[in-house]
Amino acid sequence: MRLVAIMAGMLGLWAGSGAALAQTFDKPIKIMAPYAPGGNIDVTARIIADKLREVTGNTVIVENKAGASGMIGSDIVARSAPDGTSLLVSANSLVAVPAIYGNAPYDWRTAFTPITHIQRVPAVLVVPPSSPIKTLADFIALGKDGKFAVADSGVGTTNHLAIELIGEATGTKYTLVHYKGSGAAMIDVMAGQVPAQVDQLNAAIGNIKSGKLRAIAITSDKRVPQLPDVPTFKESGVKGLENFTFATFTGLFGPAKMPPEIVAKLNEAMVKVLKDPAVVARFAELTAEAYPTTPQETAAMFDAEDKMVVPLIKKLQIKPE
Repeated sequence: MRLVAIMAGMLGLWAGSGAALAQTFDKPIKIMAPYAPGGNIDVTARIIADKLREVTGNTVIVENKAGASGMIGSDIVARSAPDGTSLLVSANSLVAVPAIYGNAPYDWRTAFTPITHIQRVPAVLVVPPSSPIKTLADFIALGKDGKFAVADSGVGTTNHLAIELIGEATGTKYTLVHYKGSGAAMIDVMAGQVPAQVDQLNAAIGNIKSGKLRAIAITSDKRVPQLPDVPTFKESGVKGLENFTFATFTGLFGPAKMPPEIVAKLNEAMVKVLKDPAVVARFAELTAEAYPTTPQETAAMFDAEDKMVVPLIKKLQIKPE
């Protein structure tokens, strides 16, 4: 009888938690992806939105608002009501872009409420299939005079900073072509209008597998099973890149001053989303790792990123175009 009573009590708590979760989300939720469709942020936002609809039983909409390397869309969320209905998916660039622009409309430390880390994914160097570039050494050799063009998804984005880090490590320099999102950049690279691009692997892998792009090297610690023939930067044999790794991580944020109970419920819902086998498998297909964290852990990750990239930005004197 005692066991039955305990189990009944636990079931009551679970039922109450589910009811509270549903009650928290009684309005449509809008997730801002502050870049153009087709890139890592957009893909990530749409994967979690699909499952979040199931978990909350509510309408979840993804909105794209590209411009100013993600600051336009991010600022919309920063100015929204802190009621849990306006959320932001952003990457490492959330801390880098304000340091570059200087006059950002917000301070990322005070403008947003961290909810959870979502996923992390390595970067990949890609070229058109007809490119004469076959190895990472070929690519590095072309960066000696600073004239070789490389596309990225915007000033201060992780794609941009990855190229700068490669240049710092190898003593090379490239002509950077900044787009308002990696999708637009990828179109021009596939068409041969720009000879190379650094992008998140999950955004590029579809076009790599279809033969529209050729992958030269990946910034992961080890080769990824989805592309076993593509070497890592570390095994390229290029001087300065012997220990080179790089990853983009994404997080979910709300506006500042969100009530703790709403943050807790959103985190609870997102943990369910990111532990769902279908979501884990979908991210794995895209070479990304689903990675839920507490709000405190999320804040600490972005703070560590701030301490790493802001000094690099100042050293290279990276400025907006």
